[in-house]
Amino acid sequence: MQLPDWFSKTPPHGTAPIDTVLVAFPDVYGRLMGKRLTYDHFVDVVLDGGTHACNYLLTVDIEMHPQLGFSLASWDKGYGDFHMVVDLDTLRPTPWAPGSALVLCDLYHEDHTPLAQAPRTVLKRQLERLAAQNLKANMASELEFFMFEEDYREAQMSSHRDLMPSSDYLIDYHLLSTERDEDVMRRLREEMGQAGVVIEGSKGEWGKGQHELNLLYAEALEMADRHVVFKHGTKVIAQQQGRSITFMAKWRTEDAGSSCHIHSSLWDTDADTAAFVTGDQPSELFSKFLGGLLAHGRELSYCFAPTVNSYKRYQSESWAPTAMAWAHDNRTTGFRVVGSGSSLRIENRMPGADVNPYLAYAATIAAGLRGVEGGLDCGPAYKGNAYVDKSLERLPDSLADAARLLDGSELAHEAFGAEVVEFYVHTAKLESEAARRQVTDWERARYFERV
Repeated sequence: MQLPDWFSKTPPHGTAPIDTVLVAFPDVYGRLMGKRLTYDHFVDVVLDGGTHACNYLLTVDIEMHPQLGFSLASWDKGYGDFHMVVDLDTLRPTPWAPGSALVLCDLYHEDHTPLAQAPRTVLKRQLERLAAQNLKANMASELEFFMFEEDYREAQMSSHRDLMPSSDYLIDYHLLSTERDEDVMRRLREEMGQAGVVIEGSKGEWGKGQHELNLLYAEALEMADRHVVFKHGTKVIAQQQGRSITFMAKWRTEDAGSSCHIHSSLWDTDADTAAFVTGDQPSELFSKFLGGLLAHGRELSYCFAPTVNSYKRYQSESWAPTAMAWAHDNRTTGFRVVGSGSSLRIENRMPGADVNPYLAYAATIAAGLRGVEGGLDCGPAYKGNAYVDKSLERLPDSLADAARLLDGSELAHEAFGAEVVEFYVHTAKLESEAARRQVTDWERARYFERV
């Protein structure tokens, strides 16, 4: 494997020497898990031979507690290892951690077969289906988040109550009030680019201390990798600046939600041309792909909204969608079509900022391909306010509903495989049940005295 010039203990002048390598993989929540290795051990052993990690890492809850009922890993099976195999194409510097580099891995069983449930594998299998039709998918994530004056330790010590947003009023497109956050935002724009996560720009969003950064589009796997590196690096940079950032879909009842709008388009790999247009008009393939998203997006909603909190974002007149409909440049629908010519693309507005991009991109491709293969048509564009139209099919109300829909989805079983569907349905049910058992502040305030 050929290593880039900058990746060296004695790099060219002006480049920091590398002494540490973060070897990572995305877990079911889209977090980066892994190890920090010395440069020499990575080059001498792991680069070609890979490394290992405990397979419980895909079957824990977000608190890292092992969960029961998984066939992949369990106490009964002794929680063995899986094999982490380096994807050298993902090697990148981490400017927020000078002297370090990061590389992503694919997960394999000890018999060297791919681990089907691993998020990166789920996406790669859908990309293989596209490639068989001489197509590729370009994607882009628009990530929103809230920033606070407290760092993560301070936020945790206060039980995440009474946090001070980095602005005092809604800052959507405001240049003056967002200036106070430039200590963080400038670093994000610059250092992400140095890490190969190309940023188009940033802006204030429709919340106190809420920001959006747009990641420049890329091929789907590369974009998903950039997405998870971006979230990881953003939290590190915020902490270094004495701040905290949350990617919760709905961090507080009174505030707007944080979305991750996903833009997608298909390209013909033989001709290297946009497949969503014929001449200057939307193509038949575009109509069928969008038709597949409309027909099957709801049953795959877990892939777009993977937490209990995700569904609290779906509220009327909140800039988040509530209905399965498409329209041209209409922010009340689940799917918004934007651009023209080779830039024509579908904006999926269902995902929140808590989304796992590998699953969301995989679901987008699976639903769209079903539309193409089944000859589905997207129908005419919706006109009007989708929030108030009771004739439209609504998005699921809860994670429990999403788990039920995924479990019953013939498309999911065919596209992802039964073992993958079973794995994620069980993950969703465990999270839903954990939330159901909790007694909340809202319940105490409402019922303590009055029942």
